[in-house]
Parts: sequence; C-alpha cells; structure tokens
Amino acid sequence: MTDELNRCLDDLEARIDPEVEDALLAEWADFVEGRFRGGIFSPQRRTASAPGVPWPAVRVNATLDDFDAMALQQYGGCSGQLAAGGGLLMAVRSNFGTSIIPLLFGVELFVMADELDTLPTSKPLHDISAIKRIVDAGVPDLTRGFGARVLEMGERFVQIGHEYPRIGQYVHIYHPDLQGPMDICEVVWGSSIFYALYDQPELVKALLDVVTDTYLAFMREWTKVVSFRPNGNCHWGFFHKGNIALRDDSAMNLSPAQVDEFVRPCDQRLLDELGGGIVHFCGRGDHFIPSISKMRGLTAINLSQPEYNDMEIIFTNTIYRDLKILGLNRAAAEEALARGRDLHGSVHCM
Repeated sequence: MTDELNRCLDDLEARIDPEVEDALLAEWADFVEGRFRGGIFSPQRRTASAPGVPWPAVRVNATLDDFDAMALQQYGGCSGQLAAGGGLLMAVRSNFGTSIIPLLFGVELFVMADELDTLPTSKPLHDISAIKRIVDAGVPDLTRGFGARVLEMGERFVQIGHEYPRIGQYVHIYHPDLQGPMDICEVVWGSSIFYALYDQPELVKALLDVVTDTYLAFMREWTKVVSFRPNGNCHWGFFHKGNIALRDDSAMNLSPAQVDEFVRPCDQRLLDELGGGIVHFCGRGDHFIPSISKMRGLTAINLSQPEYNDMEIIFTNTIYRDLKILGLNRAAAEEALARGRDLHGSVHCM
C-alpha cells in the first residue's frame, strides 16, 4: 500500500468509535426488525469526527487499474460519513460499474471521459448470432473483463480489515454491482431486446437462464472472498435483512405480465439461492411492484424517483406487506405523512 493510503487508513481507524458505530447499527437493526415506531427513520451518528489528515479526491478512472486508488476512494466515503456524523453505515465495494457481468460475455468496455468522473459502461452486441453463441457457451470465464479485478479488490478490502481491526469490524464490504438478470441482458443485447420479448421470447429466456447462472457463479466466487454477515448486510450504507441487492431498472419498460414471465423467475431464483435481499429500481415501478413485492426472501425496496410513481400503490405493496423502503426521497415521505399516511415505521430517508 502507498504511504498516502496507509496514512488515511490510520486516520480512519483512529476515528472509528465502537460505541457510536454499535449504537448506529443497533438503530438500523431495530428498524429492519420492525421495532422502530416513528414516522421517518433517519438515524445519525451521535458524534461527528473530522479527519486528522487530508483525504485526496480520487477520480473514478484512476481507480480502474489501481487498487490503492480504489481503496482511497471507497474509504474516503467512510471518512466523509464520520466527518458529517451521517446515518449511513460505513461501506466499501469493488466499484467497477454496472457492466461487470456483461463484460464476461464479451461486450466492449466504454470508459467515460475523465472529466465526467463517473463509472464505465459498455457497448451492447446488437447481434443475434452473438447472443446465440453466448447461450450455447453457457457460463463464461469469470476472470474476463473486470472479473478478476473485482475479486482481487475484494481480497484487498479483506486484507485491510485484518490489518485495521476497527475498519474490519465496522466498515462493511458489500457485493459489487452485478445489476439484475434482465438489466444484464439488455446491456449485452441492446435495446432491441424489447422487440425480442415478442419476436424471440425463447431466446430471451435462454439468455436470462445463462445470465442467472453466471450471476450465481460469480457470487459464489465473491463469497469465497467476502462472506455475507449472518444477521443482515449493508448496501449503499443501508442495513437490510438478507444478502443481496438486485436491480430491476429494465422492468420499468415492461408490462406486469412480462415482468412475471421474464423478470420475476430469475430474481426469485437469485433470492432463493443467495439468501434473500432487496430490489432497487429507477424510474416507474408502480405497475410491477404488486408482483415483485410478493417474492420470497425480499425484505426491502429502494426506488430512486418517487415522482414517477403512484406512491400509494408503492406503499400498499411494501410497508403494508412488511417490506421496508430504503433511501426514499424525504419530500415524498413528508408529503405522505402530511396527507395522514401511516408509514408504519418502515420508511427510511437520508
């Protein structure tokens, strides 16, 4: 590790107060277990802790080939939580973007311009013959693309946790952004996959099967490096029951019937085999939330744009089914309370 990284980790280790972090985690545990009784769950650390050394700003592109740079970037977010007295748990991940699994299938990496300071993506294949070859080949080499680096970065986080015991105990290592099966298929295939749902549904389902198998295979390798915590896990700083966080952004483009046919079976398999978890979606999801919310092992929903949703439908199919809502826009929660909506102690806002 570089001298700069060591100095910053020394600083973070010294600033972690076990009593403060234990108290914060206890508040989160009360929330996810249904013991919170307030209107909006929005915890904060009891004290803030300013950094004792300068932490560098690390641009995304600098982290893609440099494990120390990624560690500085990720632990820098933890330092920021302590400095602000924030209410998110400290958490780091192998932060290589949304195309970790698509790159295993041979799509072309697209690194964003450095000045944008955002994660890389990839170019879809737009090639039916290539899709058929992917289906025929089955689970690909998991070290392709960013695969090997994702796993090695996980090993680095574990090593740092061994060397810095407070970091090891209180900084959660959460699983990389593997998206969800339909999201992956869209990124690999391209937007014409939405026509294929009608024209070639069996090929889409075959690709979904291979993608789901690959997701499971990669997560099995990941959990050899970073084990799930037994009493709940962290994602984006949110604590939740279960182990994984699935993304269903592509589902906003599908009818409820298509979600039932193409999306839900794969999501359900992942929740069943990986120990449950949460689902995230961007955009509109009130049309499919009645179906998704019934999945076994689902414990919470994270939606990023409540303004695109009928929140009464969302609330009816989440907090009234013992599901939490994580990271909801505060204005949406406060508007619901002002209308007299009982949030059942099940809505978290930052």
